Amino acid sequence: MTENKELDLAWNFVNNTDRNIFLTGKAGTGKTTFLHKLKMRSLKRMVVVAPTGVAAINAKGVTIHSFFQMPFGPLLPDTDLNNTSSGFNRKFSKTKINIIKSLDLLVIDEISMVRADLLDGIDRVLRRFKNRNKVFGGVQLLMIGDLQQLSPIIKEDEWELLKPFYKNGFFFSSQAYIQSETITIELSHIYRQDNPKFINILNEIRTNTLTQASADELNKRYQPDFVPDEKEGYISLTTHNSKAEQTNNRELDKLKTKHYTYSATVEGKFPEYAYPNKEELTLKVGAQVMFIKNDSSPEKRYFNGKIGKVIHLDINEVIVHCQDDDFNIVTTPEIWENINYSVDAETKAITENKIGAYTQMPLRLAWSITIHKSQGLTFEKAIIDAQGAFAHGQTYVALSRCKSLEGLVLNSKINSSHIISDSNVLSFNKMAEENQPDERILLASKSEFQLNLIAELFDFYKFLYPIGRLLDIYYKNRTSIEGQVEDPLNTMKSCVTNLLKVASGFKAQLTTLTEAAKEPESNETLQERFIKAINYFNEQTTLHISPAIKSFGFTTDNKTIEKDLLKQFDTLEELLATKLLYFEGLTAGFNVNTFLELRAKSVFLAKEKPRKPRKTVIDGTTNIELFELLRELRNDIAKQEDLIHYQVFTQKALYDMCETLPTNKKELLQVNGMGKVRVEKYGSAILEVIRAYCDEHDIETSTASEIDFFEDPKPKRKKGDTKKISLDLFKAGKSADAIALERDLNVNTIMGHLASFIPSGEVKITDLISKTHYEELKTIIPKTKFENLSDLKHKIDAKYTYGELRLVVDDLFK
Repeated sequence: MTENKELDLAWNFVNNTDRNIFLTGKAGTGKTTFLHKLKMRSLKRMVVVAPTGVAAINAKGVTIHSFFQMPFGPLLPDTDLNNTSSGFNRKFSKTKINIIKSLDLLVIDEISMVRADLLDGIDRVLRRFKNRNKVFGGVQLLMIGDLQQLSPIIKEDEWELLKPFYKNGFFFSSQAYIQSETITIELSHIYRQDNPKFINILNEIRTNTLTQASADELNKRYQPDFVPDEKEGYISLTTHNSKAEQTNNRELDKLKTKHYTYSATVEGKFPEYAYPNKEELTLKVGAQVMFIKNDSSPEKRYFNGKIGKVIHLDINEVIVHCQDDDFNIVTTPEIWENINYSVDAETKAITENKIGAYTQMPLRLAWSITIHKSQGLTFEKAIIDAQGAFAHGQTYVALSRCKSLEGLVLNSKINSSHIISDSNVLSFNKMAEENQPDERILLASKSEFQLNLIAELFDFYKFLYPIGRLLDIYYKNRTSIEGQVEDPLNTMKSCVTNLLKVASGFKAQLTTLTEAAKEPESNETLQERFIKAINYFNEQTTLHISPAIKSFGFTTDNKTIEKDLLKQFDTLEELLATKLLYFEGLTAGFNVNTFLELRAKSVFLAKEKPRKPRKTVIDGTTNIELFELLRELRNDIAKQEDLIHYQVFTQKALYDMCETLPTNKKELLQVNGMGKVRVEKYGSAILEVIRAYCDEHDIETSTASEIDFFEDPKPKRKKGDTKKISLDLFKAGKSADAIALERDLNVNTIMGHLASFIPSGEVKITDLISKTHYEELKTIIPKTKFENLSDLKHKIDAKYTYGELRLVVDDLFK
């Protein structure tokens, strides 16, 4: 394979560029071998899909419909792929989304059978989860197949729906393919046949240019009354499944030997349409059989398509002798695996998981087989019945299964009427043949690929949408949102705008530095500029964007607004984490493989990073403890009276109370959103919390002369008196809750009173907090980074009250 220039070129394009590739070639040119090598050796993260169950099993991949969860039937450009009315599951798991997001390469085997609308459906799914602005979401596609072989199946009623959108049903007429600038690499070296005369005939049939001379040469193999010697192992290729079944059953019935039936074992998920052979396989000694799988043992005694005769049967094994072998093959059941893709928890690599298995003898009756099922197989001797050829490429597929002219027998003559070729395919192949890529295009594509990766690294364009969206939400809902929102976002926006300008200039500079004969990765001058750019972008990001994100905080009562803000801010944090990951990983210079590894790793950053609350107490609030005390009061009242928390008082009112510190009802009425009804209902409880807070922090409050008209003036209590009353009641055996009820104060206020006597020993901390919570918090708090009690409360379990946290923090850090 290494000496095949076309295969080497294809290998380089797949592994060293991001070009989409259609790898094609005549039957027997090594396309399948190339795929197996790619799966074993490529460093790119890939998934292999195929249009049918059998093709997927043979390619050791999955079906297109199962991986992309695609509905069956025509997919019109305006079809809603998320519509579940057909019963098809369109809800993608997080694992599958992560696979798609981190995917470098998608391989589609047997692409000739993929309809145009299905390829467009793939494009839409990839854009949805990866990059909506790039064809196929920016994923590289390798499409493998031969358009002169089996074509897509499209029913007449389906084509009536599709033809307004597509010139034909083949994949190359899809909208995504037309936009993709796909290169075609055609393999010309044929490994299956070595007779130049036969190869020339096959090529003429393939291109629908069969000359009379070639037809005459081919028809020398016409033997209408040919009866094969049963020892020679001829297989008959026919157009219809019913013909093949009749022949096999008739020949099996002729044998007078005892029959054995072998039952397949099906484990896990293995759909019936993907069964590689019969679930109940009946054989007799003397039956002609074909191996339908390559030998999994080290001896490699048989291959897919090898024909032999059964010479012995028992319950557990079938002994087969093939004509040219000097040994017998003891055949035991083989296993076909059905897989799906997942992500390794530790390495984050895309891995294949066995989800089902089909175990059966790797044999089928082989006096006859359909041309359709013969695709991909090689036969030493075959009888071809092309008279009933009814579809594009059938005659070519049948004849190209044979290794030589000498092993071929025709039971009907071949003429141009048997060669059905689609004119769309012929014109496409002709155009592709005239535009084969070469080493010059490869080098240019490698350079472009690397420049694209570098441009992706320094592109901050994705930051603009979440920043813009956050600002838009804030400006439209100013009265409902409090916090550090506008300034941090404008700081980020200014930095991002600057970085976009710098990145644009840097990209132009890199293009001029890229030498014609040297790609960026090996260009020393370019690498020096790259390292300087990494340092600059890292510095700007760290100095401006990171601090702005840390200072961002908000509070709001509106759950819809809160959800949208959190969503956009999560996106911003993930984008920042990705950039910092790149900058750290590429400080030594640009390397393609390192970049691809980092890009894959970045998909999982959101999952791995610790979640911290976005909904924070406003940094500008000087009375953070009061904020939490009032918020707990609001929640308690809402719970007792079965209200929504903002029906007690709004977030705006909460913020205003913390800033203005009203200590009487007249002042409370001045707070935005606190009308007479609310003040009458909840004012006393609110004011008690604020007054207690002011007492504790030695904050001057209103005098009796300032009390409003509907509140009875009360003499201002001396500081310490109110705490002493609470202590006396506590010593009398009353709980904090009972004292709060008796004194018409908030329980957190009473807790604060009693806590002030802990240093003197008159009250123990475990008198105010359960021993269990105390011990738990003594372990949790030292391990938690927090800026203040409000921050701590958001970071740990909600079961701990603010009062409990304050008690333990004071105890730990006294």
